[in-house]
Amino acid sequence: MSRVTAWHCIRATSGMPMREIEREAAASGLDARDTGLVRALVGIEVRRRATLRAILDHYLRGKTSPELAAHLRLGIAQLLFLDRVPDHAAVSETVDAVARTVAFSKAKVANAILRAVIRDRRIGTCGDARRNLVGRELHLAEPVFRDPDEHPLLWAEDALSIPAPMLKRWEKRHGRERTHALAKTFLGEPPLCLRAFGDAGDAAGEARDALLERLRAHDVPAEPGFHPRVVRVAAEHASAAFDDASGLGAELASGKLTVQGETALFAAELVRAQPGERILDLCAAPGGKTAALAEAGAHVVAVDDDPARVETLRATCARLGIEDRVTVVVADATAALPDELEQEYDAVLVDAPCSNTGVLGARPGARWRFGPSELARLGELQTRLFDCAAARVRPGGRLVWSTCSLEPEENTQRVRAFLAEHAGFTLAESHEALPGTADEPGPADGGFAARLERD
Repeated sequence: MSRVTAWHCIRATSGMPMREIEREAAASGLDARDTGLVRALVGIEVRRRATLRAILDHYLRGKTSPELAAHLRLGIAQLLFLDRVPDHAAVSETVDAVARTVAFSKAKVANAILRAVIRDRRIGTCGDARRNLVGRELHLAEPVFRDPDEHPLLWAEDALSIPAPMLKRWEKRHGRERTHALAKTFLGEPPLCLRAFGDAGDAAGEARDALLERLRAHDVPAEPGFHPRVVRVAAEHASAAFDDASGLGAELASGKLTVQGETALFAAELVRAQPGERILDLCAAPGGKTAALAEAGAHVVAVDDDPARVETLRATCARLGIEDRVTVVVADATAALPDELEQEYDAVLVDAPCSNTGVLGARPGARWRFGPSELARLGELQTRLFDCAAARVRPGGRLVWSTCSLEPEENTQRVRAFLAEHAGFTLAESHEALPGTADEPGPADGGFAARLERD
């Protein structure tokens, strides 16, 4: 049943298969273990989609229906990228799923292709980049990717599973080596980033160090994050961090601990929130930055237009015990707020909807939605948000623009365009963060933040 559920997720019309997992798993009555398998399968298919397509094209040598192709990509993902599923189970589950959801006659096709992949799979890497599976100690018997010497961008699209136009943009700014390192990082799940709350008066880093000790005492591999208040746990160990023995699940529930993205925390700190200030947080859900602002002693008006995400925001505030410092509002941030909130604030934070190119590990499907039309659509929304935020900053106040994007159109160019239209604001500080790689230290995720000050 897990295989069929995963297939429904990647065939969903929403175009966001990772968001379909919980709903589809609940509809299928899957338990936590099988839901975890669905999540792993869907995550691999989305992150490795271009690689899986290239491999499938090699074995198909012709077109097939989208329905069958989706099943075959999932089956190949199990055989090449998911060690927990034995070969015979991957084949039988795929064949059965095809027979049940596509056509019984297509089951033989699925069986033949998957057995050919098993036959051609080789342990270790070889000297031919057209055959190696990036990030795996595996290669295939024949070339399946395009030639990196003749078509370097197309090889990278096949092998690194990032669209060639996105890779080309990144290479112009960061060079080929750094671009490939980023793409490799985005092939996997990002680490879980945790922030502990210490007692009042604790020195900076004490809560983080204590959390590190507790994790290591329970044999959970953990390391200090790039942000001095964050601890990282590799994705494969995330569930172990919250088992009953560690006690961290209780700490999370009680508000002594929270999940906090590093670039998001840097952006919230760039606001320079002070006790007693009134701060407007637009696009606030799920509430991580709201919490950081309230923790600094400010009163935060947290606005979001998605009722479901607002419920998560409310739950975050309740869990962390900051409800008395947060006013939650369900509203379109580009429209008028309720009369009692339509005023000027000491600071406004805009965590803008964006292309998500700095967090492709956590939001892998964003790579397949990226393109000129998506950037144009987001740009129109971002301009409206920026203008609405500016109107609510008091004289002498601050405006922080934040994204989880690596694209200049959403970051530096967006800020320059804003400043050209708003003479009363000046740029005080800005930061672009690329996700860290094995050779380049950095945060677990990427993004941009700028603080502007009003005269």
